[in-house]
Amino acid sequence: MSKKNVFVEGPISSEFIAQSIAKHQSKWTIGAHNIFLGQVRADEIEGNTVVAIEYSAYEDMANEAMNLIREKAFAKYDLTCMHIYHSLGEVKAGEICLFVFVSATRRKQVYEATESIVNWIKTEVPIFGKERFENSTFTWKKNT
Repeated sequence: MSKKNVFVEGPISSEFIAQSIAKHQSKWTIGAHNIFLGQVRADEIEGNTVVAIEYSAYEDMANEAMNLIREKAFAKYDLTCMHIYHSLGEVKAGEICLFVFVSATRRKQVYEATESIVNWIKTEVPIFGKERFENSTFTWKKNT
């Protein structure tokens, strides 16, 4: 399996997501896709509303962790295809920061795999988010 850089500068566009889906229409052994899109929420914390998250990562370590997740997912689930993309830099509330795209011959595999992959990303990958509030203050985001 080839190792790749999973990071995208800024938000992940709907055009990028659509192109990713379109590229799989010629793969006739696929019977199911599942997509998880992580979107920045305008959470209110102590009276301040989040307007953006600034993402950073130890990129080499994070890419290696993502590749290990990829290997683990293919070993555990009968997948045909799997793609992960995560934003770096500023992503505003309402924009997409995480795109997980999983394909298999049957639907059960894609549902189970997607949930596992997202949970593994949240717990195993050194990606950090600094929430920016409407009053221009910042705080480090805690993964939940």
